[in-house]
Amino acid sequence: MAKLKPDLVVCNLSRRNPAINNLGQRLNHFACDLSRPAEVERAAREVGEFLQRAVPTGQVLLINNSGFGTMGAFPEPDLAKQVEMIDLNVRAVVQLTGLLLPLLRTRGGAIVSVASTAAFQPTPSMATYGATKAFVLHWSHALNYELRGSGVRAIAVCPGTTRTEFFKTAGLKEGNRADALAMTAEEVVLASLRALGAGRSQIVTGWKNKLASFVASPVPKAFATRVCGLVLASYRRMQTKS
Repeated sequence: MAKLKPDLVVCNLSRRNPAINNLGQRLNHFACDLSRPAEVERAAREVGEFLQRAVPTGQVLLINNSGFGTMGAFPEPDLAKQVEMIDLNVRAVVQLTGLLLPLLRTRGGAIVSVASTAAFQPTPSMATYGATKAFVLHWSHALNYELRGSGVRAIAVCPGTTRTEFFKTAGLKEGNRADALAMTAEEVVLASLRALGAGRSQIVTGWKNKLASFVASPVPKAFATRVCGLVLASYRRMQTKS
């Protein structure tokens, strides 16, 4: 993003400061636990006030990127974690977008929401996670349709395996996953920005992920669920073995 627009100003909403900062003082961190509705409301208000004061003109790009998953039969590892996942992956996306949408309508811009290839079929062993990403995918398509002619667009980004902290959070050992299937975060971002520039409402990153999602989409849900369940069970065994 910084390469495309050197004067870009970024507002980051998360519990901790970003580990990577090549923007210097143009990166503004707003401490916020997105799984808590009151904190989302406060942070959205602070961001709006900051933009009005420091960057009063120009389009706004909202990126809904925070999220996590777990592996195991529901409700492993515990029910509270499952509910927190829904709060972060779904409710926070809807709430933050709704709070900032008036600003985007006024100034123009786009809403980028990170879904997943898990959105295209039920995902046994990751049942709640896959369902949250299916919500993000369908919601983004509908939102993009509703925003026609408003100067604001919405796009759902559906990456597959990506080299991030996702696997550590999900309880899997690092270094065991099949790196041949994984993309870097930079590759996912570049593909997403190209799709946004092309006016698309959905992007599945990587040809292997495109093929998998294309195959999964039209088949009966019961069959897709069984295949996905077998794949994820094998994958989990591979990731967790010593």
